[in-house]
Amino acid sequence: MPRRLVELPLLRRLKPGLHVYEEEALNAEPGLALLDESITPIDSFFIRNNGELPEIGDEREWTLTIDGEVERPTVWTVAGLRQRFEEVTVTAVLECAGNGRSQFSPATDGLQWRLGAVGCARWTGVRLADVLEHAGPKPSAVYTAHHAPDRQIGKPEKAALSRGLPMAKALAPETLIAFAMNGEPLPRLHGGPLRIVAPGYPGSAWQKWLDRVSLRPIEHDGEKMRGTDYRLPIQPMRPGDALEPANFAVITDMPVKSLITTPVDGFSVKSGERLTVGGFAWSGAIPLASVQLSSDGGESWQEIPLQPGEGVFAWRRFETEISAERAGPFVIMARAHDVAGNSQPLEIVWNPRGYCNNQVQRVRGSAVA
Repeated sequence: MPRRLVELPLLRRLKPGLHVYEEEALNAEPGLALLDESITPIDSFFIRNNGELPEIGDEREWTLTIDGEVERPTVWTVAGLRQRFEEVTVTAVLECAGNGRSQFSPATDGLQWRLGAVGCARWTGVRLADVLEHAGPKPSAVYTAHHAPDRQIGKPEKAALSRGLPMAKALAPETLIAFAMNGEPLPRLHGGPLRIVAPGYPGSAWQKWLDRVSLRPIEHDGEKMRGTDYRLPIQPMRPGDALEPANFAVITDMPVKSLITTPVDGFSVKSGERLTVGGFAWSGAIPLASVQLSSDGGESWQEIPLQPGEGVFAWRRFETEISAERAGPFVIMARAHDVAGNSQPLEIVWNPRGYCNNQVQRVRGSAVA
């Protein structure tokens, strides 16, 4: 039986509200109304795969190998990791680098995500730094390489994904080898029994089904880390420009962004009544500063208070009420800013792979008499 016929029922049973893409690999995202919670429920969290889901078997027998540029190559079981190292929880946003790709014009290649390939969860595990330091990184180690048993569809000899992290990020205190999500054992659909958690970095760097971390003396060149994969142009580009891989750099920190989760596109409100507008804002390595809201299509803006988040890598809630003063169509927009002065652009900054779209979102509705 084709794998997708086995995987689809699993996805639909565990995540009944998600839109499933008609691709061979299993990919699905929620509507924005399902993202209206500070901690995204597992059954509302998006799914991104580059290949087939691997067979897991008995999770008690799962092992993680640490090798490469280390003094002491080591093999761990999940139980061994939990016994040897401090257990920590980090609340962090996970977002696919291609989230919002469907808004690019002209269209780019890649999965045409809407805006729901993002969520915020509590991730529990052990620090990658502690595990690597136990193995003794050599001075030559500059990058990690992450490996997993998932394979490309129709090409079982090729890994579906093998990405890595610069050593500075691998050794950062927020970077985890996770075995739990929102207080539950890490689900298979989300990479269980082990995955990388790299807060602020794109989802591709959060390797699922982790079974090996190898330290390398060069930037990792595994599957989806070559050419223009998960890379942005160093200089602005226009449609039709030549693609020279040397002019692209690996995506590290995700840009500042916000998402209106209520109301949703096509909303209706009686003129003269108050309408609640809410959502979330987040950033990568640069802390979030503020969010502004416009209810007149961007002609005027007002700053909206940000509620506290669960740590620097969690998204933060904003919520306010606006008045629909007269009948007719109107557009609500939110615009986030970080402390370095970066803000969401009003229009898409084009790139040939459709990555890191943080364009200001427009939610269109109408007030009726």
